[in-house]
Amino acid sequence: MFYTHGALDRADHLRKDERGMRDLRAHPDARLLPVWQGTVLVSIAAGGGQLQMVTLASDAEVPVGEPIFLGLVDSAPCFAINCNALDDTACNSLARLASTSNAQPVRAEFTDLRLAGPNVPTNDAALLAYARAMVYWHEHTRFCDHCGHKLKSCNAGHVLQCTNNDCAHLVFPRTDPAVIMLVTQQSGAEPRCLLGRAAAWPTGVYSTLAGFVEPGESLEQAVQREVFEEADIITEDVRYIASQPWPFPRSIMLGFEARAVSTDIKIDPEELEDARWFTRKELHAFGDWGDDRYELQLPRHDSIARYLIDRWMNNRD
Repeated sequence: MFYTHGALDRADHLRKDERGMRDLRAHPDARLLPVWQGTVLVSIAAGGGQLQMVTLASDAEVPVGEPIFLGLVDSAPCFAINCNALDDTACNSLARLASTSNAQPVRAEFTDLRLAGPNVPTNDAALLAYARAMVYWHEHTRFCDHCGHKLKSCNAGHVLQCTNNDCAHLVFPRTDPAVIMLVTQQSGAEPRCLLGRAAAWPTGVYSTLAGFVEPGESLEQAVQREVFEEADIITEDVRYIASQPWPFPRSIMLGFEARAVSTDIKIDPEELEDARWFTRKELHAFGDWGDDRYELQLPRHDSIARYLIDRWMNNRD
């Protein structure tokens, strides 16, 4: 699953050791992942080919502020660096300092992770997503929601504490749960699945339905509610499939399949522009997101939506 790291040791037991964290930050093998205005550093590998994650050396001059400890990868400490205060000139200068993990000079640039992610090695894309999510949280969580005083970073960037000693409220990183579901039904000889499209998407793109979990409801109830609200379809037999961190900006996508009881679609125009039933044969004729050679297109390969669709397309049971 994209944006899920297979080898990262988050090493949370190290976060409270301030002296030890300073030593890790200064370690010659430390990898610094700068994040600027939601973008991350990537580069084309020598000779072209796959995009590469680009890091800064531990002694690079970076913006003032506490780095955010991400964890250890092959014993190398990794830190996210908030570069949002830099102007365009300073940002470009920082990119020129970049080096790949093997310390070979490259030409790097800050890029939208949604565009680069599918073309970066899976573990590196996951680390970039983690860095992006943590920097976003720091940027958008500056004041105490109890008393309004400023917050300060502690626990290596994983906790924010109110600077008002009479309050000292602790704030932890926020993740918004969202359900995303492939609804299927058997009608006649061929099974079909329900896909919809939002008006803001490129023409012809269809994907699974999705929505945020509301207070006081289970994940299964959220699936059924969202499908009914968006397409007027009643579902049952809701089954959990997989999850995916989705730092755009701070969600976790909880993937499900559900079986439709009703079949007549009535869309909510505030949520969807269109929704349709598709057979597996029809889906195999789709192109990928952004491929204008195809009238109809599936979501990006880095999304759990694509995972759910591909899983169903290839399952003949």
